[in-house]
Formats: sequence, structure tokens, C-alpha cells
Amino acid sequence: MSKDDDAPEIWRRDEIASPCIKICVIHPETRLCAGCHRSIDEIGQWSRLTPEARAAIMDELPAREALLRKRRGGRAGRVTRRG
Repeated sequence: MSKDDDAPEIWRRDEIASPCIKICVIHPETRLCAGCHRSIDEIGQWSRLTPEARAAIMDELPAREALLRKRRGGRAGRVTRRG
């Protein structure tokens, strides 16, 4: 049951909700939000996108999460850079 199930009928929408989780930090290399994994352009255009465009972006988000989870530091990062 989603939180929208308790909303009055007039406030319900058939559109895809934003994936925003209010952790809005743009990764400097990928240019993706660390919270929702959308690009700045996607975030800015979200309210104007068609349901199909939103669905396509939502389908891509799990793969984008892996881009942000790569380890960038630590000893292994320093050792491979020197070589």
C-alpha cells in the first residue's frame, strides 16, 4: 500500500512519482544525483516529461546506481595509479 492510497481521490494521479529521496548531491564525474541517480537535466525536466519518458528513466536507474558505487580511493586506488 503506497502513501497515495490514503489520499482523497482528487489528489491521486496516474503518473510516475519522482524517485527523489532528498539526498541531492551531484557526483562530479558521472554528473548524476547521488540520491536518485538522475541527471540534472532529467531532474529539471521531470514534471514536463511524458509518462513513457519517466518510465524509461526509472528503468535505467538501477544500472546507474552501480556507476556511483565504484570505489575510488583507498590503497588499491593509489597503487593502480602509480603503475
